[in-house]
Order: sequence, then structure tokens, then C-alpha cells
Amino acid sequence: MASEMTTQQRACEIMTRLGRLYPTAHIALDCSGDPWHLLVAVILSAQTTDAGVNKVTPKLFARFPGPKELAGADILEVEDIVRPTGFYHNKTKLIMAAARMIVAEFNSRVPDTMEDLMRLPGVARKTANIVIANAYGKVEGIAVDTHVFRLAHRFGLSDEKDPDKVERDLCALIPREDWYAVNYRFIDHGRSICTAKRPICGACELSDICPAAFTVANWRQEA
Repeated sequence: MASEMTTQQRACEIMTRLGRLYPTAHIALDCSGDPWHLLVAVILSAQTTDAGVNKVTPKLFARFPGPKELAGADILEVEDIVRPTGFYHNKTKLIMAAARMIVAEFNSRVPDTMEDLMRLPGVARKTANIVIANAYGKVEGIAVDTHVFRLAHRFGLSDEKDPDKVERDLCALIPREDWYAVNYRFIDHGRSICTAKRPICGACELSDICPAAFTVANWRQEA
């Protein structure tokens, strides 16, 4: 079936099936709709789990509710709170630097444009896409994290090595109204079925249209 489909048709069919499999896919970070809390949570989520971040942020925000409070905080105290998320020295520097810029240049309000968000320390396109979509309802692109990057390649939707270029490829293939859902559906599928080390192709409802599943099946037959 996959050989009869164009790449764009395959991308749309993948999104349709993932929509049926994960109809409630959504952001897993607890941020209470607060743009500042969301921004900090996304920065802290680098190279760790959302669940781990969700254990840390309540204490962090209880002590430092907004950018003003964090901007003038004791760096050692902040490091002690975010330590469980890993790489806490760098993460502390980033969120405190972002807080200072938001206070100084944006009147203590997280900016609501991609251009301004990407000026903040610790914010690249992935983070900016997540924040602007979930905090302000503006879908400017597709957030490409490790799950989206991996599945985009396995699904044959991109062969680029740079996340920004993978985002460009996905945006060209998938209708704009589905851009927001890509990240969360891909994450759920990447965690449950299409895992990094041992994808469960035999249990995957996309196996008939997935190039990676064909590769695995052929490899097993030859072995």
C-alpha cells in the first residue's frame, strides 16, 4: 500500500491513524496555562522526562512565581530546586537569564511572537513552537523534539539531520490545521510503539504504510 502513496498522502494518512489512536494527545507538562510557567517547564524538560519536570516545577513556582522573582533569585537556591532535572547548572543559568530579559525588555510578560521568543536564552524553534501554541494559541510550525525527529525519519517524511529542516519538510507535507497535533501524537506513538531502541512494528497500526516497518520485516526474513 505504501508504494502506491505519495509522501504527502502517507503523511496525511499517518496523521489520520494517529488521531484515532491518540485522540486526546496533549502537552504533558503541568503549566496551568501560564506562559511563564510553560516556558520554564519546556526549558527544564531538555534531556529529561516531562514527569520529572512536573515534580520540580510546583516547588520552583511556589518559591519564584514569576520572572521578576526568578530574575533576582539566589542562583544556588534555584540550582538546588531544579537539580533533579539534570544539567541543572546550565538550566538554571538559562531560565534566570530568560527571566531577566523578559523583565527588562518585555515588561515581565513572555513574548507572543516567534521572533521575540527565540531571542530568549534557552529558546530555539522547538521551545518557541510549544510555548506560542499552548500559551497563545498561535500555531506557527511543528515542534520537532527527539520523538518527532525519529518518527519523521522512520515514516519516510524527512531525511534531514537538522530539526529545523525536518520541521520544514513536515510543514510542507501536513495540512496546517494538523501542525499542532503532530508533536503530541508522534510523542505518544514514539513512547508506546515506535520506541527508540526496539520499535514494536508487529503491533503498529501504521506498519503497512511505514518504510521502516518494511525494512525491519525484510531484515527478519533475510536473517
